[in-house]
Amino acid sequence: MSALPALLLLCLLLAVLGPRLLARARWSEREPVLALWAWQCLVVAVLLCFGLALLLTAAAAWPQARALLFTGAPPGVEDAYGFGLARPWAVAGAFLLAVGGVRTALALAIEVRSARALRRRRERELSRQAPELPPDLLGGRRLEGGERLVVLENAQPRAWSVLGPSTRMVVTTGALHRLSDRELAAVLAHERGHVQARHHWLLHCAEALNNGFPGARIFHLFREQVGHLVELAADDSAARRHGRLATAVALVELNTAMGPAPTCPSALAEIPGRVDRLLSGTPRLPVSRRLRLTVAALAAVSAPLALAVAPGLRALF
Repeated sequence: MSALPALLLLCLLLAVLGPRLLARARWSEREPVLALWAWQCLVVAVLLCFGLALLLTAAAAWPQARALLFTGAPPGVEDAYGFGLARPWAVAGAFLLAVGGVRTALALAIEVRSARALRRRRERELSRQAPELPPDLLGGRRLEGGERLVVLENAQPRAWSVLGPSTRMVVTTGALHRLSDRELAAVLAHERGHVQARHHWLLHCAEALNNGFPGARIFHLFREQVGHLVELAADDSAARRHGRLATAVALVELNTAMGPAPTCPSALAEIPGRVDRLLSGTPRLPVSRRLRLTVAALAAVSAPLALAVAPGLRALF
């Protein structure tokens, strides 16, 4: 059965070499959205190798699973995978892969449950402590997409978003005192960038994979890099609308005295680098290079599928 060893070898190569290449890539800070896409494709490719290997080992271990998997397949396709020779060790392999799948599902369920509990707790706290901010505080403009702007009485300069049926942008009185109107708008645009790109789901998935496989370096680096890249992507989103200078000044004002916002995973030590990046205004990568990187990321996702169906296609043609 050539497909299964090829999938396991590809999984090993992607899990070992892929994170090293992406973590050291100098272009990632110039293209954080593309870097996030590349990381997601890498992780999906590894999980695809894992899932497809589970299907093949299950088919080799149990004839019932094999019959279900190859229902409606043309003659000769099933024989091309050579399942008859693999059964003695396939049961143990299927069991180990199934344990990994269950751990991943449990870790994701726990992470989603914890996130929902935290969101509900924050919503209750806000409903007790914070009134809705009058729209005339922002020059008479209302927030986008039905969002609510909530002010919290607190001397610490902070701002964050609370997800729910209607997203709420929360700012403290300390932030209102320290930020100008343009800087406050940049802060809100930063948080809106997180919400619109669904960065919270990406962070939850990264955390769940790291918790499910604490010894796997790929998932540790994925969580670490995602936490950094989502902040750069949100910085760029704010800078495009309100300018790099206003975004950089707001970032300094919110973090120099009291540390990062509660929902912001980047460490305080990263703030100088993010500010320097905003002020330097480094141009984006050429379109041709962005296209090549996108194709490479898609190729990583397509490779497991190609390996899994290759024996069947050879039998047909």
